[in-house]
Amino acid sequence: MTAAAQVQGIYRYPVKGLSAEHLPSVVLAKGQTLPADRAYAIENGPSGFDASAPAYFPKQRFLMLMKNERLAALSTQFDELTHTLTVRTAGRDTARGDLRTAAGRAAIEAFFSEFCVADLRGPPKVLHAPGHSFSDVARKVVSIINLASVAELARVLGAPVDPLRFRGNVYVEGWAPWREFELLDQDLAIGPTARLRVVKRIVRCAATNVDPRTGVRDLAIPETLLRRFGHGDCGVYAEVITGGTIAAGDRIAPQANGSD
Repeated sequence: MTAAAQVQGIYRYPVKGLSAEHLPSVVLAKGQTLPADRAYAIENGPSGFDASAPAYFPKQRFLMLMKNERLAALSTQFDELTHTLTVRTAGRDTARGDLRTAAGRAAIEAFFSEFCVADLRGPPKVLHAPGHSFSDVARKVVSIINLASVAELARVLGAPVDPLRFRGNVYVEGWAPWREFELLDQDLAIGPTARLRVVKRIVRCAATNVDPRTGVRDLAIPETLLRRFGHGDCGVYAEVITGGTIAAGDRIAPQANGSD
């Protein structure tokens, strides 16, 4: 018998590499990411991205926490209705722009030209293509983080580990540590109707070493995972196979696979 598990929190990242947005609930659509998750990215020098034919590009082409930990010091807010991004530094608004307009994108690009000047390989550019997600993987997925696995990692490290270091979409409580890996290729029912299929373990990079509150690179998470657990993974990717609304507190349970 599988222990009861539930959704503890839901998050998305409208701009790749920038801060999380907490959602009390969200509507999932078949074959899609969370709405507006990684909808934008900030190009770090010419990447070759073509908005008319969007394709997967490795995260190294963009500003991102693995290399640019200073991004964690920023607090950002994204208005999905107006596509306006507000950037706050040290508690005050420092940049704002409607990312659908040239002027709005220029305002954001000007801020990052100064804020990330030491990290830039060329002029920063806001990128977007309708329906495209700048995910770390080519397929459109929802990332699921098991809070018990994070707690076990913290125990081994002997230090608190903020779950937001893993930049997940759905955080789950009630599973045993590393239970998520046993669910590969299984379906998960979440809430009244949503159903997701676990498709891949998430290999962790140096971005998780950065404290999401301070921007300080203060832990060695991938190295610790490899040394103490024999793998570099934490969390899983899942594809939405049946859409529906999910919310914090919803039960999440494995289901027998059926036809799509």
